[in-house]
Amino acid sequence: MRTRLNLLTAMAVVMSFLAVREAYADPTGLWHTEDKSAKVQVETCGDNLCGSIVSLEEPLDDKGNPKTDAENPQPELRDRPIEGLKIVWGLEDSGDGETWKDGKVYDPESGKTYNAKITLEDENTLKLRGYVGAPLFGRTSTWTRAE
Repeated sequence: MRTRLNLLTAMAVVMSFLAVREAYADPTGLWHTEDKSAKVQVETCGDNLCGSIVSLEEPLDDKGNPKTDAENPQPELRDRPIEGLKIVWGLEDSGDGETWKDGKVYDPESGKTYNAKITLEDENTLKLRGYVGAPLFGRTSTWTRAE
């Protein structure tokens, strides 16, 4: 009888853990970047995840004009506004419920594009890893869910 009670208790603990993890498995929504300079809307794009800048803390340049993608390596894209710019795309669900991988992230401050993956730490914390080659060679940025 005691063994059965222990088994039932263990199963209840495991099931409650799985239920909590499932609640954290949705990275879609509005996120603050690590330095709070921008808000990014993460959403599904087909079978993948993507994200676009929806607002900037400082949306205007020194001349009072909306900030543009001035560092883009393609001259014809340098006049497009930063607000509304898709900066994350192609992230595929890894199947573990907390990681999306094999995507890309664009840094409008440098004009560079990197490989990307995101990991949901909890329902309000997202880790975006941008890297060249292997994830070992990169940088992680922590985003917090905007309310």
